[in-house]
Amino acid sequence: MTSSTATARHGTTPALEDGPERKTTPEGATGASRALAWLLIVSGALGTLASFVITIDKFKLLQNPNFSPSCNISPILSCSNVMTSDQASVLGFPNPLLGLATYPAVATLGFVLLAGGRLRRWLWLGLNLGTLLGAGFCMWLMTQALYEIGALCLWCCLAWAATIAMFWYTTVHNLRHGVIHAPRGLVAGVREFHWAVPVTWYLSIVMLIGTRFWSYWQTLV
Repeated sequence: MTSSTATARHGTTPALEDGPERKTTPEGATGASRALAWLLIVSGALGTLASFVITIDKFKLLQNPNFSPSCNISPILSCSNVMTSDQASVLGFPNPLLGLATYPAVATLGFVLLAGGRLRRWLWLGLNLGTLLGAGFCMWLMTQALYEIGALCLWCCLAWAATIAMFWYTTVHNLRHGVIHAPRGLVAGVREFHWAVPVTWYLSIVMLIGTRFWSYWQTLV
């Protein structure tokens, strides 16, 4: 019985990383499906794009305080307010420089996997840890943007969305292939309802943004 037939008979939903089996080699290296490879490529590219645009606009703001980025749409959707905040350089340099260093690396790994490459367990765990830290940092920046700065940068929102996707589906892959050891029930649940976490995550962010600036959104109706 093929995996697709078994899935259909049991009524389960195939996870993003499902596809032709990518067996672990004796050396402990594991490949990934084309779907996961493309997700890493696309999310890495989107994160790189967002980081690049923010970096360019940040330097322009440093040169000319009166410069207005193209993403300055309203008092709420204002990249300038975010870029000039203390939180935008929390490590002593512009935050998007981190993105320029890390997102291209994720996209590169995606191309390696798409070409049939296999990554050793330590590299899968490193990718998982790095995306976890990235997602956590993005969520901290989100809370600062909502409740301290009082403005949103749309390019930052794109980077948040990309980081969440790459973190979660790297985690799903690692659970499925035993890179991260977990009970079978948990692994089965994650495989079947892999979509639940990112959907809930994204909807929660939308809800927080909606409620935080509700008075402003009402003026647009």
